[in-house]
Amino acid sequence: MNFKQLETFLRVVEWKSFTKAAQHLYLSQPTISLQIKALEEELQVILFQRNEKKVTLTEAGRLFYTEVKQILHHYYNIQAGLEDLKDLKTGRLMIGASTIPGEYLLPQVIGDFYYKYPGIKINLCISDSASIGAKVRYKELDLGIVGFPFTEGDIVCTPWTKDYLVLIVSSQHKWARLESIDLEELIKEPIILREPGSGTRQTIEMSLEKKGVSFKDLKVTIELGSTRAIITAVLANAGISIVSFFAAHGLVPLNKLCLISLKDVDFTRYLYIIRSKNWWENFAAKAFLSFLKTKNI
Repeated sequence: MNFKQLETFLRVVEWKSFTKAAQHLYLSQPTISLQIKALEEELQVILFQRNEKKVTLTEAGRLFYTEVKQILHHYYNIQAGLEDLKDLKTGRLMIGASTIPGEYLLPQVIGDFYYKYPGIKINLCISDSASIGAKVRYKELDLGIVGFPFTEGDIVCTPWTKDYLVLIVSSQHKWARLESIDLEELIKEPIILREPGSGTRQTIEMSLEKKGVSFKDLKVTIELGSTRAIITAVLANAGISIVSFFAAHGLVPLNKLCLISLKDVDFTRYLYIIRSKNWWENFAAKAFLSFLKTKNI
């Protein structure tokens, strides 16, 4: 039994004629007869009483007709729903992001995407890079945007856009008027940093190690789980910090923050798009991935 046979049965009932059903389905009458016969043989019942003028349903046919109408109604709804998904008229998108892309970059991108596809429901989960990676790995998220690369075989990792970490101090700090400082000065100063698992923290650790400085050499006085919280603490002159340029640059023209260069230390990094290697067929996620790659931040 298949949907074509069920649809043929329905049309014969509606038109009360094998001939008319054949005309509307663009099939030959013998083909219609063979499909009905195949149904009757499989069900082991007679569905129609046939005479020269018309066909009428038997008792078994009437019962079968009631159920077939519901089956085909659900089938057509499924077809329409799948077409809407493929055409991005409906759908659900679960995105994860570390703090910098999640708070400073993705909201604009998501807004642009929603404007283009208003039928898609979007959820953005913001956490540290390690946590987002775990959620992507276990398929709790369709996509993730994180601050360091994942090399595990079950995650596909693609560079998205470049980011720069910058040293920030408040406008009242003793370094506020300086353009740059030495690394030796940095390690003496109280510093506020992100928690372990943060992509920003990992970049800082790796960049300092290249210069022969251990992360343990830093005078870390406060660890915070949010870049915005770190900036607020720096503005309160609770210490200095190293954060993404995307997070800090907006406050410089307001004379609230000062950006200072750290001599001979490169804090350049990439933000990465990650997804599960065994990615399921999510039309909204695939569309967002393509959309994301066209955005130059």
